[in-house]
Amino acid sequence: MLKFDIKPVSAEMQEALQQKIDMKTKPLGALGQLEKLALQVGSIQQKLNPTLNKPTIVVFAGDHGVAADGVSPYPQEVTFQMVMNFIAGGAAINVFGRQNGMDIKVVDAGVNFDFSGQPGLIDAKIANGTKNYLNEPAMTEQQCRNAMSKGAEIVKTIHQEGCNVIGFGEMGIGNTSSASILMSLLCQIPIEECVGRGAGVDDAGLQKKKDILKQAIANNPVDGSPLSALSTFGGFEIAMMCGAYLQAASLKMVIMVDGFITTAALLAAAKLAPNVLEYCVFSHVSDESGHGQLLKHLQAEPLLSMHMRLGEGSGTAVAYPILQAAVNFLAEMASFESAGVSNKDS
Repeated sequence: MLKFDIKPVSAEMQEALQQKIDMKTKPLGALGQLEKLALQVGSIQQKLNPTLNKPTIVVFAGDHGVAADGVSPYPQEVTFQMVMNFIAGGAAINVFGRQNGMDIKVVDAGVNFDFSGQPGLIDAKIANGTKNYLNEPAMTEQQCRNAMSKGAEIVKTIHQEGCNVIGFGEMGIGNTSSASILMSLLCQIPIEECVGRGAGVDDAGLQKKKDILKQAIANNPVDGSPLSALSTFGGFEIAMMCGAYLQAASLKMVIMVDGFITTAALLAAAKLAPNVLEYCVFSHVSDESGHGQLLKHLQAEPLLSMHMRLGEGSGTAVAYPILQAAVNFLAEMASFESAGVSNKDS
């Protein structure tokens, strides 16, 4: 089994960080969630002046065999077409990444297309898409482990290049279905409460999606372990993100979490290593119906509620300036003493 050494975030500097935050020229707690973020990032990095270096979003793409049964209104070829759009810089994640100075890396985790050494694409392909889990497990346990290892390896390389804050995005027609099943199994919530409209199915399509996923769960009993659930119902991009989360936490990176699918991958990672959650900043609550409940299960407090449901890491890119603001006020805002401003009476 893959092993990741993920230690709890040290509390050693919390008192000093909190004192620094409290002595800024503002009433106690007046910057709200920004103060919690500053404390979290400072504690992760064990620095009174933490920094965010080379912010990066890694977009993992993979196809899903279950797409053949009509769980999405979009055809499967949209996955590879969107990968080409990412590489060309034309997707939402590219726009928001450019705006905020974030590097966007695109990974072929298992797209059903031959990219033939396409420049700008990281080739980590496990297979040309997963199998249809309505009939058989999506992947073997070995393929799942290989995907997790690839995700970890990619993050390790990015970290070696100087990045200390990372987020993940995804692309894969049918992947909200995988995320819904993972949420249902790992949170023990009925599948009907986990399934949403994904890329925009209508009412009839939503009912069909629920019926297919309910049947898939009945056809493929799992042993309750995260690895069993992930290999039976996951996607290569979801398994790769799971390994990426675990590696990032083991390297003490600040991790920004995007929407429903990326949070489902984090759920699997957290069931394997609960300490991973201490390194996570939750960017937003998605409009995908299961995401709010999933965030509650993880006791997560999202930064934004923008009614977004695009994926790609787009919520993370939009939320990144908030994280930057938390670090900036900690580093640059004057204290009562340095500014010569009277503090409240003790």
